[in-house]
Amino acid sequence: MQPDSVNDILVRAKERAKQMNLPYAGTLLPSEAQALLEGVPGAKLVDVRTQPEWEYVGHVPGSVLVEWNTYPAGQRNQQFLQELASQVPKTDAPVMFLCRSGARSHQAAVAATHSGYTNSFNILEGFEGDKDANGHRNSVGGWRFAGLPWIQG
Repeated sequence: MQPDSVNDILVRAKERAKQMNLPYAGTLLPSEAQALLEGVPGAKLVDVRTQPEWEYVGHVPGSVLVEWNTYPAGQRNQQFLQELASQVPKTDAPVMFLCRSGARSHQAAVAATHSGYTNSFNILEGFEGDKDANGHRNSVGGWRFAGLPWIQG
């Protein structure tokens, strides 16, 4: 089976956003985000979890950390857009946002789009996926469950 082209992935991602009436460029499955990282020069993955999540739970190699909520207070990071701008230039390349399950990254993609990142994408399922019937993550969707590259520590 031949892998999807970058164009096929972008078309699907944009169609999902249109169907869901989202204000950003599109939504991606974890495997699609990995394909864009590998196939589109300048594509960036921005992890919006907290520093402890990034370090101790694990993260995608080469990702950029910009907390959406600060740790330990859990309050919205008022410097999010400034920190994003200092680490990720505004270009036509995809900027993909990742969190634990897709909620914070949705909010980050909205904010980034409103601040001029016109090719913002939310990564569905997040790094750990949704909880299973036993309340555990990493068994129903997500970056790690998909077997994509990640490191810890």
